[in-house]
Amino acid sequence: MLMTRTRSFVRRVVGPFAALAAVSAVLAAAPPVGGEINVDKDGLALKGYDPVAYFAEAGKATKGDAAITAQHAGATYRFATAENKAAFEKEPAKYVPQYGGYCAYGVSKGAKYDIEPTAFQVVDGKLYVNYDASVQKKFTKDPGTFIAKADKNWDSVKSKPKS
Repeated sequence: MLMTRTRSFVRRVVGPFAALAAVSAVLAAAPPVGGEINVDKDGLALKGYDPVAYFAEAGKATKGDAAITAQHAGATYRFATAENKAAFEKEPAKYVPQYGGYCAYGVSKGAKYDIEPTAFQVVDGKLYVNYDASVQKKFTKDPGTFIAKADKNWDSVKSKPKS
């Protein structure tokens, strides 16, 4: 009889707390979708493109390999080579895109927009990605002005939902 009461107590009282703890753990591990870092539903940044490749001599957007990844600030980054991954792990701040990987032009206008990884520009050693080729064309006409506006806006924009 006592054993039955104990089990009943555990189910009624402890059970909900265990369930809450499990849900909390899942939410804590979830990627920051729509947060300060632009990631997909699986937590992948730059839509799987290699952040280090943008800085290479050829300076082109290169898809990363799903088998070569690193975590940074709650996001998963893919790399084309193990050497690129090692460079990123040594200095992630050097390679992550500005404004959490949201469209730099959009942030300059006060909003967060998704990006096309092939629409990018490296300015003064920093990676700026944009919504698409047409937005990129606008951005490249006067990057300094757009960067200055985006820098000013980012603190208020980063907590907004993605537009």
